[in-house]
Amino acid sequence: MQEKKNILTYEGLRKYEEELQELKVVRRQEVAQKIKEARELGDLSENAEYDAAKDEQRDIEARIEELEKILKNAEVVVEDEVNLDRINVGCKVKILDMKYDDELEYKIVGSTEADSLKGRISNESPVGKALLGRREGEVVQVETQAGVFSYQVLEIQRSS
Repeated sequence: MQEKKNILTYEGLRKYEEELQELKVVRRQEVAQKIKEARELGDLSENAEYDAAKDEQRDIEARIEELEKILKNAEVVVEDEVNLDRINVGCKVKILDMKYDDELEYKIVGSTEADSLKGRISNESPVGKALLGRREGEVVQVETQAGVFSYQVLEIQRSS
């Protein structure tokens, strides 16, 4: 079975590559030093520093594995080449919540980059999925757990 492609913006790709480099080069060495120092304290069976360092090492290795998997299956969206006729991954969109008469602005990104608190919604989320392929002026009905919402697409722009 083919693994799912991770759609990333160039910014997201760079962020993950930098995090992976930091974990492999800096954090691995730091935790190895902590383990070495904890071993020198003697009895490992009741050594909290050793246990904590081993837990940290496990967490770092798991994150490295996760990042490598994301990057291995990455499909990068070149935001400067995104067609602005329709909403695509990599676009910034301004929409009007028709119920609350509230303007919202989102950047449509792949699921691994989504962060609703920073206005970055996934192309796989209910709102993101409903917006994909839409044009300025169109009204979109979005079914969510909280009910059906109507949004009007006000503007599609480059995110960079």
